[in-house]
Amino acid sequence: MTKFNTALFVSISLLYTNITAQSFNEFEYASPSQKGFSEAKLDSLSHFLESAGSSSLLILVDGKIVYEFGDTKKVHTIHSIRKAMLNSLYGIAISEGIIDTTETLEELGIDDIPPNLTKEEKQATVADLLKSRSGVYHNAAAVSEGMLARKPERGSHKQGEFYYYNNWDFNVLGYILEKKTGAKIFDLFLDQIANPIGMEYYHSRYDSIDGESEEFRFPDTDGFYQFEKSKSLFPAYHFRLSTRDMARYGQLYLNNGNWNGIQIIPKDWIEASTQPISVYDQNYGIAYGMLWSVLMENESRKTRSFFHTGTGVHMLAIYPESNMVLVHRVDTEKDYSFHQGHFYKMINMVWDAKN
Repeated sequence: MTKFNTALFVSISLLYTNITAQSFNEFEYASPSQKGFSEAKLDSLSHFLESAGSSSLLILVDGKIVYEFGDTKKVHTIHSIRKAMLNSLYGIAISEGIIDTTETLEELGIDDIPPNLTKEEKQATVADLLKSRSGVYHNAAAVSEGMLARKPERGSHKQGEFYYYNNWDFNVLGYILEKKTGAKIFDLFLDQIANPIGMEYYHSRYDSIDGESEEFRFPDTDGFYQFEKSKSLFPAYHFRLSTRDMARYGQLYLNNGNWNGIQIIPKDWIEASTQPISVYDQNYGIAYGMLWSVLMENESRKTRSFFHTGTGVHMLAIYPESNMVLVHRVDTEKDYSFHQGHFYKMINMVWDAKN
């Protein structure tokens, strides 16, 4: 083969590889009307989102984009939706026998800064933490004022008997995962989730910050550990993701953990972790499972759906009955005007446009 032919062959091969990779990463688009949406009402939704200060909204139906607003490629913090990211890593680790959910904090050698955990608190299991029912009400990193106001007194509930949305539980789950696997959460997510499903903007660049510093700022990375060492040994682990990559993650769950014929997350884990374990809003039929919130079946909902929110304005939602994934974002790394009232109106407008 001549040098020219060799160079041509290499160039064509590289071009084919790039096209294949690009095609693997790109979403297809579908007509909203063909998927049961009113285009006029979606236009009204866009006007509302613009005026309210939303950053982006992406809706997938049957794996295709039917609605896209804003910069869906922009990377910023997902806040509490980090728990839903941890869900997949736990499902994999449990299925591989790396983590035993019956192990207790005592067996794992876990304690915290004074006032230290009591003997009783150390009887909480990994399963209790996954359900946010540990009964450990120690101070924790990245706790909002609302969470702090609802936090029970230390020793007020036994392990496994009471649900409280508890960042101590979630932060310690991150520590346990890293201890058991010997890897950083952000690297595990890259290897086990982001790369296999073709996330475009996540590269596992991470940093650590002092959450108690007056000079607090969000790092320009894919993730970061937020330490608040006067409160707890265990940092919060924050992900910074694009709307598109979050939608891809939601589609993985809509597919019951399967991606292009490869079972990435065990199907039975997704089923188990999206069961309504702790009902926290009886009026709307909302419960917490394991690292997901759950919309329970009722007279108007034939199929269980699940979601996670962040700071009351971010959302990743999976609606199996409609074969739909929804991701909403606000750039909360800077001043923003979008609030929970806007959030609820946005959800109503989406479903009004579909129905």
